[in-house]
Parts: sequence; C-alpha cells; structure tokens
Amino acid sequence: MTTQHIDKLAGVPCETHAQSEGRPLRIGDGFEAQSYQHAEFSGLMDPLIMVDHFTMTKPTFGTHAHAGLSAVTVLFEDSEGAFHNRDSLGNDLDLAPGDLYWFKAARGALHNEETRPGARTHALQVFVNLGAEHRHDEPSAFHVAAADIPQLTGDRATARLVLGEAGGFRGAVAPDNPLTLLDIDIKAGGQFTHNGRKDHYAWIIAIKGASRVTWNTGSANLRPGKAIAFADATNISFSSEEGAHVVLFRGQPLRQAFVQRGPYAMGTAEELDAVEAAYRSGRLGSLD
Repeated sequence: MTTQHIDKLAGVPCETHAQSEGRPLRIGDGFEAQSYQHAEFSGLMDPLIMVDHFTMTKPTFGTHAHAGLSAVTVLFEDSEGAFHNRDSLGNDLDLAPGDLYWFKAARGALHNEETRPGARTHALQVFVNLGAEHRHDEPSAFHVAAADIPQLTGDRATARLVLGEAGGFRGAVAPDNPLTLLDIDIKAGGQFTHNGRKDHYAWIIAIKGASRVTWNTGSANLRPGKAIAFADATNISFSSEEGAHVVLFRGQPLRQAFVQRGPYAMGTAEELDAVEAAYRSGRLGSLD
C-alpha cells in the first residue's frame, strides 16, 4: 500500500532482538499510518517486509499493482463500516470489522481497497515476502470472515487466531510459508501466553495501552506505536496492568535476498523492471 524505496535483505541476523517506533505517514486527509520496515529490525522481521498500522476514512490509493509478495489486510474489530476490496482475480467484496484478506500477488496482479462512504477502517496492511520459488506463481487470494476466526482465552485476556495454530486451535493457513497471527486483547491485570517454535521469528506491535512482553531470553515494555522483533523464543507472554491491545506475528524466516521497490519485491532489480513494464502494458490484468 505504501513505501517507495528500494531495499535488500539477506542472511542470518547478528542480533537476537530489535525494536522501532516506525515513522508516521499521512496521505491527504483520509489516511494516517505508522509504518514499519524490515530494515529497522536487523533481519528479524523476516518473512514480513512491511507493516502499516493505519486508519482510513476516505479512498486514498486507487488501483495499484503488487508483485513478488502477499499484501495482507487485517481489520480490527473496532473498525466501522465496510472496506471495499477488489482485485484483478475477479474478487469484489466488502471486508467487515475483524476480517482478513490475503492477496498473494506473486508474478503480478492489481488491487484496490477503499472505505465505503462513512466508514472508518482501522487495520494493518502487511507485506509478506514470498520465497524465490513462489515469486512467479499464479496470483491467488482468500478472505476470512471475523465469525470464522477462532478465539483463545488467557488470564483475563483473549486472542483471535487469525492465522496459524495456537493452543490446540487452527486458524486460516497462510500459503507457502508458516505464519501465525494473534490479535490479542488483555484486560486490566490480565496475561496471555503463546507457545511456538523456537526457529520462528516473532514480530509484535503494540496497538493500545501499556503492556510487557517476556520471552525465553528477554523482556520489554510496550506502549502504543512500539514494535519489537526477536528470535530464539518458544514461550511468549504478555501482561498489562491497565489493559492493552497487541498483535503478534510469528513466522518461518526465509533468509533470502530480495529487492523491494514500493509494492513489489523480487530477487533482482531486473525482475522489478520487468514487472513494472508488464503493469504499464496492461499485462497484469484489470479491475473492469
């Protein structure tokens, strides 16, 4: 949805955790976001490339292309009204509060998301990297309605299992590479613990309220806007004295080099040039 730079990432991180408060982003009078980029997290955001925590009240971006990645939209339950989603695969639907839409652009496809009149969309827009063997796949997409998302319970805490497996439950399955997504609400004095695989990286963003996250080798205080990433964790616990809303992504790192240019990510700049040429010539389809 956003970002207009070229960046590259490869290899194994030399640090075990990293944190950032991102950067503010405003477009017109209908879009505000805090944007987080993989380069800010010493490789520990892998397989995520970018996350925008945004509020949209007016159509902002228009029809645009994606390629070499999946563009994932996660609506929070406090969104109001409908978020109209269309793509060149023929999908045309309204996302409701709490829904997820996974758009695997792969070799290239067109996308458009905009608020319906009077709506206020509070959400995350996430760019998920694709392994080199999947960057030229056929595009695909799926929608998960809020009513179909399992809910886990902790001590005065609940978590929506938007993707992946946790606590003996299974949510929607991310294509190609394992990814767990937990949307966690902690009441005052509450606690929630997630147990997962040590070889999966964790990336956490604090949405609302003050909380504390603790994992096998460390801990950190979280406040709204702060994001943290770390490796080598099995148990991850959250607690809050006043109540908080946090989101946890936990995924298998790809550890593959890629080059990003705005809404595209490919292995080389030449591949990016080819995608842009395909877009200009109309070979990525249309929304008509």
